[in-house]
Amino acid sequence: MQVSWSTKDGDQVQAGQQFGTVRGRASSILVAERVALNFMQRMSGVATATAAMVKEAQASKILETRKTVPGLRLLDKWAVLIGGGHNHRMGLFDMMMIKDNHVTAAGGIPAAIARAEAYIADKGLQGKMPVEVETRTLEEVEQCVHELASGRAPHVSRVMLDNMTRLDASCPGGIDVTMLQQAVARINGAVETEASGNVVQETVGRIASTGVTYISVGSLTHSVKAQDISLKIQLLS
Repeated sequence: MQVSWSTKDGDQVQAGQQFGTVRGRASSILVAERVALNFMQRMSGVATATAAMVKEAQASKILETRKTVPGLRLLDKWAVLIGGGHNHRMGLFDMMMIKDNHVTAAGGIPAAIARAEAYIADKGLQGKMPVEVETRTLEEVEQCVHELASGRAPHVSRVMLDNMTRLDASCPGGIDVTMLQQAVARINGAVETEASGNVVQETVGRIASTGVTYISVGSLTHSVKAQDISLKIQLLS
């Protein structure tokens, strides 16, 4: 028995195109059919959405976020790579991320960075644990720049510029990126930058025009549209 895999909607390949075959007993193939299709449809959807973002992103690199399906993180991230994107951190073990709640709990960005650096030193992780700091305002960006210039943040390698854009139909691309531009200019290549918020295919090009290093897109994995892939059996003589 031979099975042909093909698509119906043809987003990235021609509708009806056969892109794989498997041979075996009918009973075995039918038992595995639905699980295999579920994985292929979801991962193809992630890769397709990523490829569309990458096409518009110019020199900026597209990242997924940690908003992945429980148990499917490796597959989701692999699909992003196949689509031409790049992977964000896998977990707390490969990058420390200072989020808004951490900043609030610590009493501000300087204090949060100090605690992160102290932890890295205490655990002997010097040179092994990069740190990303989330910022929400230009004032917080300024605080990050000050800490970097002072030498007190040797492990901070990236600054996230969160929701520093505003949807505005009167602006090019339908989005106002003035604040994001100012933030990227202020950091001036001292560390990598990452934009997040209001990222869709229609706005990603304008966001990329600011010169931001990375653009993270949660929808690649948390709102993926599964590709329509079917399996058709052919009896072998």
